[in-house]
Amino acid sequence: QVQLVESGGGLVQPGGSLRLSCEISGFNVGNYAIGWFRQAPGKEREVVLCISSRGASTSYTDSVRGRFSISRDGARSTAYLQMNSLKPEDTAVYYCAAGRPECYSTSALYGYWGQGTQVTVSS
Repeated sequence: QVQLVESGGGLVQPGGSLRLSCEISGFNVGNYAIGWFRQAPGKEREVVLCISSRGASTSYTDSVRGRFSISRDGARSTAYLQMNSLKPEDTAVYYCAAGRPECYSTSALYGYWGQGTQVTVSS
């Protein structure tokens, strides 16, 4: 059974940091790209960052460049989203997803999804 489980979300003050984790089971995660998406209230889901099966990362959202980074630990089948200098506009439900070996910005190309974790940035 394929499972992606996000954790690490919560309430943080502006300027703070969080690290989200995505634990993956049920398939060989080394063959898949892992994407982090987010969806804010009233907005469409957007891709934030992706890391390919070869470990190459791609950023799709200008607003997080220099603040967010993505990594993966193959031995633990876990992907991470490190978020620094958080802003109120980063508030959203964050999802991890697994898809083809290479990264794409289209959510439809990711076949496996986690349930999401809430990140709230507020003072």
